Amino acid sequence: MRTKWKSRLLWLAVNTARLVAVCTFVFSGTVKLIDPHGTEYKIQDYARAFGLQTLAQGVAPLVLSVALAMLEFSLGIYLLFGIRRRRTAFLALLLMLAFTPLTLYLAIANPVSDCGCFGDALVLTNWQTFWKNVVLLAAAILMVCGSRLMTRLITERNQWTVSLYTWAFALIFAGISLYGLPLIDFRPYRTGTDLRAGLGVRDSVAGHAETFFIMEKDGRRREFTTANYPDSTWTFVGTRVEGEVSGTQSPYADLCMQAPDGQDLTAQVVQDTSYVFLLLSPYLEKADDGVLDRITSDYDYAREHGYQFYCLTSSAPEAIATWQEMTGAEYPFLFTDGIVLKTMIRSNPGLMLLHDGRVVAKWPSTGLPDLSGETRPLEQTEWGMPQDRSRMARVLAILLWYVVPLLAFTLADRLWVARKLRNLHKPNTNSKSKAS
Repeated sequence: MRTKWKSRLLWLAVNTARLVAVCTFVFSGTVKLIDPHGTEYKIQDYARAFGLQTLAQGVAPLVLSVALAMLEFSLGIYLLFGIRRRRTAFLALLLMLAFTPLTLYLAIANPVSDCGCFGDALVLTNWQTFWKNVVLLAAAILMVCGSRLMTRLITERNQWTVSLYTWAFALIFAGISLYGLPLIDFRPYRTGTDLRAGLGVRDSVAGHAETFFIMEKDGRRREFTTANYPDSTWTFVGTRVEGEVSGTQSPYADLCMQAPDGQDLTAQVVQDTSYVFLLLSPYLEKADDGVLDRITSDYDYAREHGYQFYCLTSSAPEAIATWQEMTGAEYPFLFTDGIVLKTMIRSNPGLMLLHDGRVVAKWPSTGLPDLSGETRPLEQTEWGMPQDRSRMARVLAILLWYVVPLLAFTLADRLWVARKLRNLHKPNTNSKSKAS
């Protein structure tokens, strides 16, 4: 009797640990698939914090981001369905053996503000991340020790269908997110957001903000302003916006749109009661130059209809001059912190449309609106209408894309098993007829 209870408790412990791991890996993988660029930026932060400047550049961070998202999502599904139970549990253990000491170091040294393991959907401190990984490490050890106790939801014969479908879904999902914008926007600049109200919560930095350009020469870094910007022998690294902000912080505390003369135009932009176009490009020198004609036509439309059009960038003045020479841009440029711009939109460049201080729409470089030849004002066009569906609708769409076919696979597998068992226990009618 005691042995029976021990077996039941062990089964319960192993499958509880499995459920914890499933929820964590599937959630973590899903939010990374929704926003691969967010994880890419976090990997770049890690690389810079550890002095790996080469890794922080190029496509390596994006490739690692997509690979990690697909691995975590697929690992969670494998654990859920009991696919290759021992190998899957061992892989989970290897991951946690790597992540747990890493997050302990991050918690102690604090080289980055947060781990980014759940993206912007759920921000954890470094210590919270470490203790989360301790729990997952314990769960992985339990699963390795009791892998045979993990209940299978699909037979070994049909595991390949769930496995192949999961990897294909994850890859397609990541591709859709990279081509356009995240299907679910967890950031504070999502469509429908009232920036005027958000900035009202923030203590005003008007008149106290200043943009510093971080430049490098001969391995030495210095900060400059527009007043003492150096010659071309210095290499542009990034920007930093400094302002006197006190009191309660808000998600918009670092939002500053500064003119080249140092004037803060943030309030002027968000208090405009009409439509305002914001061309967002963290780095103009890295922007997609295949959409220049579309940007020009959108600017011409805005000018003809009396709408303000600004380009927000963290690029150096020389990069702005190059962009103007290449595109003939006549719209004004405002300096904004690069991290803020990456938070505002996951595209370079991207376009944000404001109306009365509210975010009406956002478009990536692959889907900029075509306003050439449009004569109607924005309020009479589809472009001026709020484009955002509710979060719940987006979540349900994702669930339908993946869960419904997965349920069909599982049901077909259960029917196959039931039919096989029925045939196994079915009396042999031919033998009976011969015997008679």
